Amino acid sequence: MTRTVAIIPARGGSKGLPRKNVLPLAGKPLVAHSIDAALAARTVDRVVVSTDDPEIAAVARAWGADVVDRPAELSGDTASSEAALLHTLSVLSGQGYDPDVLLFLQCTSPLTTSEDIDATAQAVLAGADTALTVAPFHYFLWTEDGEGVNHNKSVRQMRQQRKPEFLETGAVYAMRVAGFLEAKHRFFGRTALVETPIERRLEIDEPADFRLAEERMGGLRRMADAASLPRPLHALVMDFDGVWTDDRVWVNQDGTESIVCSRRDGMGLERLRKAGLPMIVLSKEANPVLRARCAKLQIPCEHGLETKIDRMQAWLEARGLDLAKTIYVGNDINDIECLRAAGCGVAPRDSHPEALAAADLILDADGGRGALRLLSDMILARDAL
Repeated sequence: MTRTVAIIPARGGSKGLPRKNVLPLAGKPLVAHSIDAALAARTVDRVVVSTDDPEIAAVARAWGADVVDRPAELSGDTASSEAALLHTLSVLSGQGYDPDVLLFLQCTSPLTTSEDIDATAQAVLAGADTALTVAPFHYFLWTEDGEGVNHNKSVRQMRQQRKPEFLETGAVYAMRVAGFLEAKHRFFGRTALVETPIERRLEIDEPADFRLAEERMGGLRRMADAASLPRPLHALVMDFDGVWTDDRVWVNQDGTESIVCSRRDGMGLERLRKAGLPMIVLSKEANPVLRARCAKLQIPCEHGLETKIDRMQAWLEARGLDLAKTIYVGNDINDIECLRAAGCGVAPRDSHPEALAAADLILDADGGRGALRLLSDMILARDAL
């Protein structure tokens, strides 16, 4: 049986960005992103963090990785990653663990996925001696004296006329351990390139990189969420309170009730209506105030319903629409049946915990505060109609 270890070097010192390996990114320490990805990889049977820093060691253990203490002479600014990898392999061997394949992961590449890790490991398992993740590169490089590096400046070729080039992402490297112990370098023998999407290429070096990483993580998460939507999408069924609104109501002294809705949500729903998506609002609320808002957006509604599941099914069947290709959006316990029955149950992030548990997709926005706009944009961006 082939044994594969993922080693993540993580020094405590960093001149450019002090303590960066434990700084929070999207709710968890930077190094934890690489640990999570490695633990989720099918090809990896052990994840080890090599560090000289007690705090990093504690974080690594808390997130499920083993730790090898790195000596000071291998922790300075001039120490190579290869030296840390060789030291870690030596310690592991002394513990009776001798892997066949080594995966070297950079914790400064937090967008790395378990799929990236598995693909790089598989390249070595399939016969390569070493492998690395790369991204497509289509740019022209120049020297300081005005000469082309990867092109002849006197001939401006179109992209499709140029030989494909790839940029080393610095995220994942794989190597046969026996060859690495001999070469003492991450590249030897036959090297395989593992192409990854350009949007996942990001290294954390400066404070601004954290903001960029969070923005890109949000975009990638939305892409993944959009991929979970039914395709083709037959219909969108929605609750009203807590979905179209923030679940609050204003009551005047004469008993008149008022609500607040989001114009952003309204614009998103209008775009879906113009795209031809069948929609309806089903609500337990008896107050007709919701009917006025739905009428303005030209979306049918039925309210005063004690149970919604039967009405949703009947409405879909009357129009020949498939429940399995329907999205239901709800936020509370009276939505749970519909959330579970629909092809994709969706809940705003501030929904009741039981509704969140029943949902297939939780939107990164609150009800009445952009949740429906976010969902509308996801549907249109994915062309799920």
